[in-house]
Amino acid sequence: MSQSFTRGQKSPISNFTTGDDLYVGIQLNSPGITWDISCFGLDADDKLVDDNYFIFFNQPKSPEGSIQKLGPQSGDTDSFRATLNAVPEKVAKLSFCAAIETSGTASQLQSGYLRIVAGGQEVMRYSFTGADFGTERAIIIGDLYRKGVWRAAAVGQGFAGGLADLIRSYGGNVDDEPAPAPSGPAPGFAPPPGGPPPQQGFAPPPPPPTQQFAPPPPPPQQQQFATPPQQQGYPPQQQGFPPQQPGYPPQQPGFPPQGQPGYPPQQQGYPPQQQGFPPQQGELLPSQAQRVQPGVMHSIQKYKEAPTTGRWTKQNGKLVKVTLGPDAHARRGSMVAYQGNVEFEYKGSGGLKAMFEGAMTGQGLKLMTLKGQGEVFLAENASDLHIVELQGQALCINANNVLAFDSTLQTEVKRIESPGIPGGGMFHLEVRGQGTVVVMTKGTPVTLQCQGPTFGDMNAVVAWTAGMRVAVSTQVRVSRQIYAGASGESVALQFMGMQGHFVVVQPYEV
Repeated sequence: MSQSFTRGQKSPISNFTTGDDLYVGIQLNSPGITWDISCFGLDADDKLVDDNYFIFFNQPKSPEGSIQKLGPQSGDTDSFRATLNAVPEKVAKLSFCAAIETSGTASQLQSGYLRIVAGGQEVMRYSFTGADFGTERAIIIGDLYRKGVWRAAAVGQGFAGGLADLIRSYGGNVDDEPAPAPSGPAPGFAPPPGGPPPQQGFAPPPPPPTQQFAPPPPPPQQQQFATPPQQQGYPPQQQGFPPQQPGYPPQQPGFPPQGQPGYPPQQQGYPPQQQGFPPQQGELLPSQAQRVQPGVMHSIQKYKEAPTTGRWTKQNGKLVKVTLGPDAHARRGSMVAYQGNVEFEYKGSGGLKAMFEGAMTGQGLKLMTLKGQGEVFLAENASDLHIVELQGQALCINANNVLAFDSTLQTEVKRIESPGIPGGGMFHLEVRGQGTVVVMTKGTPVTLQCQGPTFGDMNAVVAWTAGMRVAVSTQVRVSRQIYAGASGESVALQFMGMQGHFVVVQPYEV
């Protein structure tokens, strides 16, 4: 029976098949639009392992053959074969993407899906429509990724820049190419017209003299910027000289021609320099309509939103994005932005008992529930954020260090009681089950393996594995007069556990 995935959902592949020789079929139904469908073999940092692991029409197979592009078949627009047990260890993720070769946007998709077939039977399907996208010209459809075991993720993330910018975002190199002759075919990765579709196991075409990525025609936004006015004191552009590009200074007398030694290299974030490239017709982006200067766009390029890679996506070290479908819980007031139809419902962290305990001690965790369809961006006082995925384990987290977690997790507020602790006890949240929790720290934390008695300052302990014996140490008392409002003494917690247990501490005392 095939499992139906929703956007942002992820699961171990073993939940729906025991096979590791998978067929991945992709269908994109958008009349009048041609798509280039490809697979990127990425490393643990979401960067292209090397050029040999960009699988597309001109390179349909990885060097060892574990990833193959099969072409259209069985009703699918395109398809791939992934033999997971043969994928090299350096490849941590297979990302299946599609980019528009002609004019158009992803919002024009009438329907689409990604499906996985194992042993001749469909075991997973993720369906989507153009309503999930806007003016993007590329989409990241889904991933197969390695995290202990192989897992599948329904991504459904739009990408505005097209295939060339998608390649760059994965760390690949794209060489600019001149415009094609009017009578020649448009550049791109699509197969030539006519001829039978490629079948599984076919031999790849002869490689070009140098393996390079040939970008498709640039999207409309790269053609709409007007040439900046000629600056006073600079010589006018000479006849036959290539048009001046946005953001580049006017040509100086004696400056070498473009492409010759001494010419400034292409800057990251600028559109590729084209000569005589006809502008394409299509809907303008808001930045085009408002004529935002290229310098502004270049300045904010490094802060652009990170593509969604799962339900929880780290935007940077201090900001995380959750893609809703299933509900999520987050610390009240931690929302910094959201997109979509999202509702915020306030609640306590574990029922009436936990709310009562929080009111009595001031150590309760005040939460809100995130409901609906959309994406919510979360942060708290610029704290460092860490996404922790639980697969049935149990983890105890200091209540001050919890930012958000999946509603699928079971939670319980617990207390370490001792007369040596100010207020008589320390509250923490125990989470267990299948799901993800986002933990906050001040600074970079350290994980200590508990192979004997381990002590940690109560104000610096972030989390620890459940099941250990935790007691308050009576041997350590350190003056903390420098901290205004502190109790004057530091309380150390003693952890006793077998091999495999750990304690996480941060370089900061709350």
